Amino acid sequence: MPSFDICCLETEPELNSNVVSINVGGRIFQTTKQTLTQAGPKSLLYRLAETGSDRFVDRDPDQFSLLLSLLRSGTLPSKVKDFDLRDLIEESRFYGVESLLTSSLSDPSHLDAFSLRKSSELPLNGRDIPSAIASTPFGSLHVSHGSKITSFDWSLTRKSTILTQFTAIDSLLAISPDIAAAGATDFSGLQILDLQKGRVKQVLNWENATRSGSTVQAIGSSGKFLFTSFESCRRNSNSILVYDMNTLNPVIEIARNEIFGADLDSAIPATKLRWVSGYGLLMASGSHSGLSGVSGNIKFWDIRSGNVAFELKEKVDCFADVCVSDNMNVLFKVGVSSGEVFNADLRCLGTVNNDANDNSNPWMCVENRRKVVNGKKEGLGCKIESHGNQVFCSKGGDIELWSEVAAGSEGRLKGRVFRKNVMGRVKAMGGLKVTNLAFGGNKMFVTRKDQQAVEVWQGSTRGL
Repeated sequence: MPSFDICCLETEPELNSNVVSINVGGRIFQTTKQTLTQAGPKSLLYRLAETGSDRFVDRDPDQFSLLLSLLRSGTLPSKVKDFDLRDLIEESRFYGVESLLTSSLSDPSHLDAFSLRKSSELPLNGRDIPSAIASTPFGSLHVSHGSKITSFDWSLTRKSTILTQFTAIDSLLAISPDIAAAGATDFSGLQILDLQKGRVKQVLNWENATRSGSTVQAIGSSGKFLFTSFESCRRNSNSILVYDMNTLNPVIEIARNEIFGADLDSAIPATKLRWVSGYGLLMASGSHSGLSGVSGNIKFWDIRSGNVAFELKEKVDCFADVCVSDNMNVLFKVGVSSGEVFNADLRCLGTVNNDANDNSNPWMCVENRRKVVNGKKEGLGCKIESHGNQVFCSKGGDIELWSEVAAGSEGRLKGRVFRKNVMGRVKAMGGLKVTNLAFGGNKMFVTRKDQQAVEVWQGSTRGL
């Protein structure tokens, strides 16, 4: 609890016992007890509401007026733009209302995809470029570069860096603003890191049949579970382990594959894990490049039974990257050969037999006309991620924004129409190749090849 100065002045009882008068730095503010208690029971303002006489707090009255407006309406007044954000954050910490300030300034629902533009860059220490980024729902950011992880708080005004045991980090997951899960394809074990103290809290390993080490291929999470895709160091087995997020105890093992002979399908470990909350399923995707081209699979796992709910096998124009939108009930991919964006309605996938000899291909190209595949891998290295009701796809140095357009009768499952938005503020013309996309709070984070910084993309925001 922060220290503060309160002087109780003897005055006549207030006519309305619900009205509270507070003297902040010599300026009198009047509000109600209900307004002050919005700050929460652990806050200084809640204690002031319970004090039975007039109150004096020796702080800046102008800053206090902004926070009082936040308590009254849930939003900050327009004049907040005239104040320094770092000063306002420190003041919110003194009064114990930083969480309310975070919700107001970095609410994920306030991300305006159509007005996104590059607003700033976050520099990183050292010479290593970012290999992975991970963000929390309200915008705290973790960035791995070389053997280091640099963390930024939700306001992006505080930065800290720790040194890890990894040579390079390939998978990174933000569990909280201070805790992250990290793994690499050349280092055994998933490490749970305390970023504030700079230490390893716990190492999670997979016991494979050959008793060799197990490297991390992908990490994912839901509210209750932590998912990790492991591959044995001998690369002859792989599996997905589900852990309890609170205890980190293993709950179930799914997708265990022991590789024998030329069984290519079982040799592909999952390299992307995404929880689909609307269906209660875990999406796991992985691909392999061979002499016959790129092939892969996308599986949706029921973690309660450990069985596959439905699966897509990719051989023709396999995905370079894939994502799922819970909001739209759609699976998206960018084709590695064509570079085109495709969608598949999740409500149809359970009825499709996605076999090499089956003509009921669930994928539909979002473009009006598909490109002719000429043998080149136009989509190699492209990234695709969904946020809300939009899909973002990187192609080289550009970022495309796709949104659904209402078409046909309600409930129509096929022929969904998407429109590409290439507004000047959304498209990064002539930039270096995009390597990572992530969303946190009301911001989008972008990293690029050979760039030792993270771009912050932001649209019109409430308050600052």
